[in-house]
Amino acid sequence: MKTLVLDRQSLRNNIAAIKERAGSAAIYGALTGDGGGAGAVELAKLLREEGIGRFAVSEVSEAAALRKAGLVEEEILMLRSTTSREELEQLIDLNVVCTVGSAETGMALNGVAEARSTVAEAHIQVDTGMGFGGFLAGEPEKILSVYRNLPNLAISGIYTQVHSTRPDGRDAQIQLEQFHQAVEAIHAAGFETGTVHAAGSFALLHYDFARMDAVRAGSALLGRCRRTRSDGLQKVGYGEVDIEEIRWLPKGHTVGSEQLVVLKKPTRIAVLPVGYQNGFGVSRSRDGSFWALLRRWRRGRRMFVRIGGQKARIIGRIGAIETLVDVTDLKCSAGDTAVFDIDPLYARGFVRAYRNRTGAEEEYL
Repeated sequence: MKTLVLDRQSLRNNIAAIKERAGSAAIYGALTGDGGGAGAVELAKLLREEGIGRFAVSEVSEAAALRKAGLVEEEILMLRSTTSREELEQLIDLNVVCTVGSAETGMALNGVAEARSTVAEAHIQVDTGMGFGGFLAGEPEKILSVYRNLPNLAISGIYTQVHSTRPDGRDAQIQLEQFHQAVEAIHAAGFETGTVHAAGSFALLHYDFARMDAVRAGSALLGRCRRTRSDGLQKVGYGEVDIEEIRWLPKGHTVGSEQLVVLKKPTRIAVLPVGYQNGFGVSRSRDGSFWALLRRWRRGRRMFVRIGGQKARIIGRIGAIETLVDVTDLKCSAGDTAVFDIDPLYARGFVRAYRNRTGAEEEYL
């Protein structure tokens, strides 16, 4: 069996670090992508235990799962617009805060709310350069039309997404200046914006000026975001599989698939039933530069798993469904457990287990 282990102690450590970084800003636990692979419901319950009661999702099914699990009083924010009447009906039934990112999505939500003789709560989304959705920051009149012409909407917040890649934050500052101009235009027209938020995990860790009223923490919860030095985060998520079989192979024998490796001496090989199709060795790095590729290549040559607390080097490349490791000098047998780092976001075919920290987890913090 393949097990994806999520350590509660490390998660609580990360939540504490995020709280410290957020200061007085409210925190939305971003649970998109099934909680980054950690399980949206399980992660939300742990967040609630730690005093965080605001969540952000991207699918109606995620919101429904949270409500079904008993998270009925907590605020849930849908982080995308929709004109689908079916989705809007469900979001209102689930008491979800919707997103309005255009005149069309605003009218669609207002129309559904009006037909139900109710008022739908929503946040305004502003596009400061990513293009995925939202009113353009330079067109405040379109935003104001929501306040003026859609009486069945209760606007309780406004947000954007900072997409900076520069540690110094110069491009982020430009985006936030545009965002602030939109916010100020709303105030100047006599309307309240409610909760103002712009920072996801990257902006939260890098830019103090991006905190505002609230922040949205997703990948930071698992310590798998683009991090800063001394941020206090710990990497969460490791895998466990049992050794499939062990075999001796002679000197000169080849192993691997895409790129064969010639064994330089008789080698005792352990076969692990996990590969890149399961997400083993898959990274979310966004840096495609030559030097980043070189670093990943070098890291791949040094990849290892742990068996009985001892390092076992991976031989050749990780396969599609199996991986070979050198156990010539280790005492182990078929059925013993191999432990390895894996990003929960990419883990496939694993049974998820929340546990208190073990010695094996210490190797991947």
